[in-house]
Amino acid sequence: MAKRGTPVPTGAGVCPENVEALLRDALQNDRFTLAYQPQVDLQTGQLDGAEVLLRWLPPTGAPVLPPAFIPTAEATGLIHPIGEWVLRTACGQTHRWNANNRPFRLAVNLSPRQFSRAEEIVLAALRETGLDPGRLELEITEQSVAEDLPAAAGVLRRLNALGVRLALDDFGTGYSSLQYLARLPVHTLKIDRSFVAGMIRTAKARIIVENIIRLAHGLSMRVVAEGVETPGQRDLLRRQGCDLAQGFLYSRPLAGKKLRMLLTRPEPCVQTAG
Repeated sequence: MAKRGTPVPTGAGVCPENVEALLRDALQNDRFTLAYQPQVDLQTGQLDGAEVLLRWLPPTGAPVLPPAFIPTAEATGLIHPIGEWVLRTACGQTHRWNANNRPFRLAVNLSPRQFSRAEEIVLAALRETGLDPGRLELEITEQSVAEDLPAAAGVLRRLNALGVRLALDDFGTGYSSLQYLARLPVHTLKIDRSFVAGMIRTAKARIIVENIIRLAHGLSMRVVAEGVETPGQRDLLRRQGCDLAQGFLYSRPLAGKKLRMLLTRPEPCVQTAG
């Protein structure tokens, strides 16, 4: 539903001790919004999909990023209604975009706390919005599957049976094990930005990325590289056969209106800096 990343300040006008009360207010008064970071086909430059990113709009100050409030949401149980709102809103938006434009896919992060109820909340969102399940991709962290692999595999198999796509996020940063890939019905691997950033600097990082891509393709999975910020990274990933990329080289996260404008173009390509 939202990535933790590196902790950041809570935001102007938001006191840490008030976060729980303000999050409850945000749920009641529509103070959340979604941003969308394009995922681009490395060979064609065409827009393939987008990752959904949550933003909180407090009563005062700038929008607040997830690292500042997700820990509180998880500790208080508010992660469940917030996550359901994200999934329902993303599915509804995707359904409208697919109805009016070319087929399009949105990727939604599913937090470890949501994982045990994933089938229930995903099925409810799909039924409510009418979205084609194949247009939804759920991004699962390694943490979600590491603690109980058999149980996690069961959850993912049931999600897969619904027709949604499944992505293993931040691959290689935590509990990576080849047995996960052999036992989980995953369609996509996402290469963590730390490996992408290191590719230009070190041969080891390049070899790691190259072998992740080769492994994924051997298992009939697509590969998304996160945090692509330079033409050099893009060109190297393209030569290595990576399928998709997202990052500031292509676009910062966009408001829904701007993403919709991209989708209405005859050939929705995303221009890069080089």
